[in-house]
Parts: sequence; structure tokens; C-alpha cells
Amino acid sequence: MTDTSHIPPETKSTPELISSAFQNINGLIRGEIALARAETADSLRAGMAGVGLMAGALVMVITALNVFAAAIVAGLAEMGIHPGWAAFATGIAFLLAAFILAKAGKAALDPARLTPNRTAENIRRDAETLKEAYK
Repeated sequence: MTDTSHIPPETKSTPELISSAFQNINGLIRGEIALARAETADSLRAGMAGVGLMAGALVMVITALNVFAAAIVAGLAEMGIHPGWAAFATGIAFLLAAFILAKAGKAALDPARLTPNRTAENIRRDAETLKEAYK
């Protein structure tokens, strides 16, 4: 097939114009697919960060449970002497940190943040442009 892109549209035949339109649509679709892939990769990276934060929260919860166990043992052994309550306060601090990490991880995994919004917007604009072109 010969390249007719340098010929003015007024001098092209109908089959050439249709062929050119299909080539443009094909290029547009390929571009949108590439954008969707890029956005999906970005979303996947964000999702992996969320999973990492959730794993960090899990480690901190396990640590907090260990500290609480030590606090109970120390509290029972000493019946209210200061070191046991210090361990208890440390457990509370670990739980607070775990809560913050879990909240941040959950926010990173929010479906609204993981959807390919730019691709959807581009497809809407492309559809509107095609509708206007055929009017």
C-alpha cells in the first residue's frame, strides 16, 4: 500500500480517506492501550506499597502482642511496680503505630486510587471527537 498521508484530503479518493481513518483509529486504540498499561503498572506499584504498609502493620501488631504478654507477666510478677506498666505503655504505642500504618495501607489500596482515570477520560474525549467528526 502506498503512503498517501502527504496528499491533501481534497484530492484523496473515498477508499483512501476510509483507509486513513482506520489507520488513525488503529493508532488511537494502540495509544489508549499503551496508556492503560502504564496506568495499570502505576496502580500495581501503589497497590504493592499498600501491601507493604499492611505487612508492616502486621509485624507491629505481633510485636505489640509480645509486649503486652511481657507487660502482663511483669505486672503479675511485680503487682503494679513501674517496669510492668512501662511495658504496657510500650504495647499501646506499638498498637497506635500499627493502626496508623494499617490506615495508610488501606488508603493506598482504595479502588478509586487504582482505577485508570486518565485512560477513561481519553476514551470519552475520543468518542466525542469521533461523534463530532461524523456529524
